[in-house]
Amino acid sequence: MENPNWMEEFPGAVTVTDAAGVILYMNLKSALSFEQEGGRALVGRNIFDCHRPESQEKIRRILETGEPNIYTIEKQGQKKLIYQTVWTENGEVRGLVELSLEIPRQLPHFIRD
Repeated sequence: MENPNWMEEFPGAVTVTDAAGVILYMNLKSALSFEQEGGRALVGRNIFDCHRPESQEKIRRILETGEPNIYTIEKQGQKKLIYQTVWTENGEVRGLVELSLEIPRQLPHFIRD
């Protein structure tokens, strides 16, 4: 069985960079999310060129430590969970993955034992 291309139409934005910050992949939702900045034309550009110094420092920290950066934001009335982490190949950090998922204003929380 060949690997399905599940990311392309995944309902969350998936953006992948290499270790230098060059955008390698944007799924459809990511391209639409960044449409005003160029959408898929951003592939091949460096994320450091479009982030403020404090954000650049966070990105470098993620790449150096492997510790994810996880937070929520609200844009245009829509709440989102942002999950930024490294991706690895054979144990070596190869770049960054950002998942941006729309979430409801009131999110149920369950504690399971």
